[in-house]
Amino acid sequence: MRRIIVMAMAVCLLAGPCLVSAEEPADPQERKEIQDIVKRLQARYEKTKDLQADFTQKTTIEGFERPMLSTGKVYIKKPGRLRWNYLDPSTEDIYVNRDDVKVYVPEHKQVLVGKLTQMAASRAPLELLQGAAKLEESFVVEPTPGKAKGLGGLRLLTLLPKGEGHETVRSLQRIVIEVFPKTYFIRTISLHEHSGNVSYFEFSSLQDNVGLGDEVFEPKFPADVEVVKAPVLSQP
Repeated sequence: MRRIIVMAMAVCLLAGPCLVSAEEPADPQERKEIQDIVKRLQARYEKTKDLQADFTQKTTIEGFERPMLSTGKVYIKKPGRLRWNYLDPSTEDIYVNRDDVKVYVPEHKQVLVGKLTQMAASRAPLELLQGAAKLEESFVVEPTPGKAKGLGGLRLLTLLPKGEGHETVRSLQRIVIEVFPKTYFIRTISLHEHSGNVSYFEFSSLQDNVGLGDEVFEPKFPADVEVVKAPVLSQP
């Protein structure tokens, strides 16, 4: 399950801009603040060629009392390269090269291979990875309800999927984003699904434009690993 969550959001960390101007909120000051955050966030990621970071993931599943906790590292490079390594409590490596996906599960000695457009619930992550779309027709950005703010007093942004027939709308209710106040890199992302499940990601130790080589994104598997075709979750 966690690999699907990654495909649904991890690329927002790098490949933006994934935000659009908000619809008219009631408070002009709120409107000005979120428009400024969106502008700075998009400008930051437009200048980002590659990025690496540590992450902590907390996933709350509807009907389960305890959340699932995971930690690891993520590496992203434009266009279309992603390496997402879960390190604790179990190891799992996800590699994306444009539309090709490989998921290595050492515990099972298996590699799942498939297409991102078939394994993910939306085409949006692929488009973001390739830098091919701004998602101007997919999301509306609004100030997050309530008085909670992020670091530095910056408002949290809520992304609302647009379009009743869009794949993202059927799975995600909203996405909440917090940015770092000085760099305007994304600090946290919360995915709220219609099912009631919530996945929270916090990023730290971000390093951008360090010149990540393609070899970082080339998987190396044991010779005896079993290659399995990944199931198709959604047709593009």
